[in-house]
Amino acid sequence: MPKLTLWLSTAFSSLLLLIVPAALFAQATTITIDEAYQLARKNYPLIKQRELIKKSSAYSVENASKGYLPQLNFSGQATYQSAVTNFPFTIPIPGFTLPTYSKDQYKIYGEVDQSIYDGGIIKNQKQTEETNEAIQQQNLEVELYALYDRVNQLFFGILLSDEQLKQNQLLQNDIQNGIDKAKSLVTNGTAFRSSVDELQAQLLQTDQSKVEIIALRKAYADMLSLFINEPIDSNTELKTPPVPALADSINRPEMLLYDYQKKVYDLQGNLLNAQLRPKFDFFFQGGYGRPGLNFLSNDFALYYITGIRLSWNLGSLYTLKNQRQILNINKQTLDIQKENFVFNTTISQKQGNADINKYGELIKKDDEIISLRESVKNAASAQLENGVLSAHDYLTEVDAEDQARQNKILHEVQLLQSQYSYQVLTGNNKNQ
Repeated sequence: MPKLTLWLSTAFSSLLLLIVPAALFAQATTITIDEAYQLARKNYPLIKQRELIKKSSAYSVENASKGYLPQLNFSGQATYQSAVTNFPFTIPIPGFTLPTYSKDQYKIYGEVDQSIYDGGIIKNQKQTEETNEAIQQQNLEVELYALYDRVNQLFFGILLSDEQLKQNQLLQNDIQNGIDKAKSLVTNGTAFRSSVDELQAQLLQTDQSKVEIIALRKAYADMLSLFINEPIDSNTELKTPPVPALADSINRPEMLLYDYQKKVYDLQGNLLNAQLRPKFDFFFQGGYGRPGLNFLSNDFALYYITGIRLSWNLGSLYTLKNQRQILNINKQTLDIQKENFVFNTTISQKQGNADINKYGELIKKDDEIISLRESVKNAASAQLENGVLSAHDYLTEVDAEDQARQNKILHEVQLLQSQYSYQVLTGNNKNQ
C-alpha cells in the first residue's frame, strides 16, 4: 500500500507539471496587426449587410430574367351601346335570315405574350442590377476600409504603452540604484537623509507614471477588444509588425467604386438605344363572349387569335439628345470627383512621406543623444557613489537619459505607424 500511495503521488505530481505550464501557455496569446485587421472586418456589425446585398441583388436579377417568360393577362368587359350593326334589307334565300345584334355585349378573355425580341431591355436590366450590387458592395467596402486606420491607432497605442512600461522599469532601476548608493553615503555620514528622500519621492512618481501608462494601455486594449471581439489583457502580446514595403500607386476601394458608378451611366446609355429598337412578341388570345369572331352570329361563342405582334415606340426620340447630354454630364461629374479624390490622396501621400522621413531622421539623432546621455548618467552615478554629486543632480541626468529613450520609443512607434498608415492611405494594404 505505501508503494501504491507513493506511485500515485508521483503520477499526480507529473500530471500537474504537464497541465500547469499548458494552462499558463494557453492564457498567453499573441495578436499580429494582420489578424487584428481581419478580425475587425469579420466582427464589425456592418459586414452583415454584405450577404443581404447579395441576396437582394439575386432576387432583382431573377425578377428581370422573368421578363423572358410568357406573360399572362386576363380581361373582361360588359357593355351596352346605343346602336349596333343591322341590315336594312333582306336576302330572299329560303332558310336564311340576317342576324340581329344585341346592344348589350360581353367579353372575357385571356392573353399570353411571349417576348421574341425586346431590343435588349431585359439584358440591360440584369446588367444594371448586377452593377448596382457591385456598387453597394463596394460602398460597404469603403466603409469597412476605414476600420484599418482605427485599428492602427489602437494597435500602435498599445505597442507604445508596452515600450513605455519597459522604459519605466529601466528608470526605476536607475533610481533604485541611486537610492542604494545614497543610503550607503548616509550610513557613512557623507550625505544627508534628504538625498534618499528625494530619490524615493522620484521613485514614487515613476510608479505613478507606470499606473497612468497601464491605465492608458487598458483603455486602448478594451477598445481594440471590442473591434476584434477577442479578449485583450495584460497577458496578451501584440507582436510588433515588420516594416512594410511601401508602394505609391493608389489602389483605394473608392477607385473601383467610381468605375462601377460610371458603368451604370454607360448601361443607362445602352438602355436609351434599346428603347428605340422595335419589339416583337408572340401572342395567343382566347376568350368567350357575344358576339364572337363570327360577325354573322349574335350568340355567345369561344374564340382565339394568335400571331406575332410588332411594336415600335419612337416617342423617346424627342428627348434622346437631352438624355444623352445628361448622362455625359453625370459621367464628367464623376470623373471630377475621382480626380479630386486622387488629388487629395496625393497630397496626403506627400505628408505621409514627409512624416516617414522625419521620424527616420529623428531616430538617428535619438541614438546619438541616448549614447551621450547614458555616458553622462554613468558618470553621475559614479560621482554620486563617491559623494561628489547631489542626489538632485543625479536625478537630473537620469531624467534626461530617460527622456531621450522615451523620445526614441515614441519616434520608433510613430515611424512604424506612419508606414502602416501610408499603406492604408494608398490602398496597398494586403488585407483589403
